[in-house]
Amino acid sequence: MFSVEKILRKLAEEKHPWRSRYLPGLSGLSRAEAEAFKNIWCTLAVEERRRIISSLVEVGERDCGLDFSYLFRLCLEDEDEEVRLQALEGLWEDEDPGLIVPLVKLLRNDASSRVRAAAAASLGRFMLKAEMEKLDQYYIRLMYETLLEVAEREGEELEVRRRAIEALAYSGDERVARLIEMAYNHPDEKMRVSAIFAMGRNAHPRWRSILLNELENPDAAIRYEAARACGEMEVKEAVAVLSKLTQDPDFEVREAAVWALGNIGGREAKRILYGLLDGDDDAIKEAVEEALEVLEFLSNPLGFTLFEEFDEDEF
Repeated sequence: MFSVEKILRKLAEEKHPWRSRYLPGLSGLSRAEAEAFKNIWCTLAVEERRRIISSLVEVGERDCGLDFSYLFRLCLEDEDEEVRLQALEGLWEDEDPGLIVPLVKLLRNDASSRVRAAAAASLGRFMLKAEMEKLDQYYIRLMYETLLEVAEREGEELEVRRRAIEALAYSGDERVARLIEMAYNHPDEKMRVSAIFAMGRNAHPRWRSILLNELENPDAAIRYEAARACGEMEVKEAVAVLSKLTQDPDFEVREAAVWALGNIGGREAKRILYGLLDGDDDAIKEAVEEALEVLEFLSNPLGFTLFEEFDEDEF
């Protein structure tokens, strides 16, 4: 068993730390070991720290048995912007409410707009938990008020405001709806993309007509988000246009349309998806198969066969 210091020194020497046999030794550290990590970490050169943390993120994504979350939290305070961004990426699936306070701190105070934007995006998953009433009121107020302040701040970087609005979108508050409307009418195209994305998260029926119109927007990014949002909201009126979008020149739009059809479900969506299996686009076929699995599950989550099976040869 190697000490934390020896592991870090060894990793600092390697050009490709993600291949190293030493990395797992940093998983699940005790409080004392984490303190040792913190003391040694700050002595490493910035390029060494970047290489090591990116390797921790990569290996942690591949092996769910490894837990580097404590180290990622420590690295949120690193002086280097890239290290802080990697730490946020490594914590992306961490749903511990205790993470909300450091995320809010980054959103309010970090000097980097990229870090502030990433922190706002990370708070989105906690906003969803808040809407599901799975969070303490203290955390909800702290998070909600901070995101609102940032989203409404005229002098804030556009990217940060976008991510704050997207994070807030799970809320049914009328103030959030006004923010989404503001974003939709904003002159910047990226803000409009965020508005469409936020409409899907917000899922209020008021957005349906807008989303149906935006499915035919000339901008591929808008069509993509509109398709995803229609799928999120299960907008059955969108099926005919989504069918057309499965032939869109943009691959991501085609993929989003297929996903949306699987989420919306119904006989017509099913017919369209089975028809796509006869095409030549192997990547889309894979997406279609996944969409059909989702459709089947959503239509019959318990797996009971109550009616005659759908016969694809019928089409």
